Amino acid sequence: ITTQTTTMAEVDVQSITTPVTILYCDACGMPPEYCEYGPDFETHCLPWLKKAHPHLLARLHGGRSSNNNDADDNDDGNNAGPTAPWTTKERLIAFYTKYQADKLDGIDGILEKYSGKEDKLFTALVKKYGPEPEDPFYLGSDSDDDDSDDGGVNEQLEGMDLGGNKKKRRGAAAKKVNKVDTRVIVQKILRNRKKAVTHVVGLDTAPGIKLKEASKAFSKRFAGSSSVKDKEIIIQGDHLEEVAEMIVTKFGVSGDAVFLDLDGEFVSYA
Repeated sequence: ITTQTTTMAEVDVQSITTPVTILYCDACGMPPEYCEYGPDFETHCLPWLKKAHPHLLARLHGGRSSNNNDADDNDDGNNAGPTAPWTTKERLIAFYTKYQADKLDGIDGILEKYSGKEDKLFTALVKKYGPEPEDPFYLGSDSDDDDSDDGGVNEQLEGMDLGGNKKKRRGAAAKKVNKVDTRVIVQKILRNRKKAVTHVVGLDTAPGIKLKEASKAFSKRFAGSSSVKDKEIIIQGDHLEEVAEMIVTKFGVSGDAVFLDLDGEFVSYA
């Protein structure tokens, strides 16, 4: 019996005379011609198609493939970091590599068992072992777009009087503690068009809060990576409202001092 590989669009049920093997995407599990309708097409499906089935990619997405190839050629030597976030399998491999390497052989079975319930799986793992390993994709240097977005937030913070530029005093006046106004801004930044991260700026102005401890709390709460960079906390995923709520309820920051960046407009969370 001859077995051939084809796509769903090419299958004519009434004309089938030999067994047909349908090709499915390793990244999203859908037939390749339907990958572009999923949320991970550009970050996961397209790189897999380019590597594993370049001819099929050229046939299905000819123009998109050539543009991506040009972009890849331009990026060679200029960007040594990862070009896409970890897949669910890569996240799980990193987790067990850090905490319990003897379970690495059973990862495929775990993924099959928790198919469709991956968020609950990682939440349970974080509670049992600790924070999830940080994805290198979210730890790389910020792009020009990110820098411009962050710059806008920093300018807003600079415009608020944080009381940090007062001159040092001597004598009895030196014993007085200068009160620093707390201003915390939470904003969502899109990366690769569809992937989002949540930035927390100004949490260091809240008294008694250590950024590294706060970052670990966010990582545990959202079962994803969270890191501190230049006094900012970067959290994987879109958690704008949840982060603001957590800053108020868990860290005791007044809602009047927490602002949400909604399309460039800073709105008080109170």
